[in-house]
Amino acid sequence: MGALNIQITDMAGAYVEHSIVITNFVIKVGSQMQDSLCKIFGDNVQYKWLVNEEEKTVIPDASINCRFRHRRGNSFFNNPRFVMEVLSPSTEKYDRGEKKELYLSQEIDEYWIVDWRKKQVEIYVLDYDQLQPKYYLYNIVTEKNKKELKIIHFQNINITLDDLFDGID
Repeated sequence: MGALNIQITDMAGAYVEHSIVITNFVIKVGSQMQDSLCKIFGDNVQYKWLVNEEEKTVIPDASINCRFRHRRGNSFFNNPRFVMEVLSPSTEKYDRGEKKELYLSQEIDEYWIVDWRKKQVEIYVLDYDQLQPKYYLYNIVTEKNKKELKIIHFQNINITLDDLFDGID
């Protein structure tokens, strides 16, 4: 097996607001998934995938996985259905670029990019263009259209923009 390709990100500049958003999401969504076959995970699990014969490891800020038993320790070897990344100044380029492309290559159904500074959520959904996976921007949710926030692939789960950004001034 080849060498691990792990992205090391300097979180020294991390903000408490980053953690607040993740915690709010996990608590609100997790409480609605208690009887589900799917589970929500915060940023304490990692996914390992083989991409072009190279092992890639990624740690999403939050994910919803419906095959959570396919793991070793805190490492999953399958694909979640949903991934959320909360932007930080030190991770924004990676979250919007390489990480997004990695999620696309694994055909993850839905990808949220959350900006706590703007109180904004970008919702990307997976579709195909001539059999090639592609993310399409489904919606950008802000204070102006906050009633439109929803997890597309989990219609029975409710989370509001106010829930997500609770505790952030």
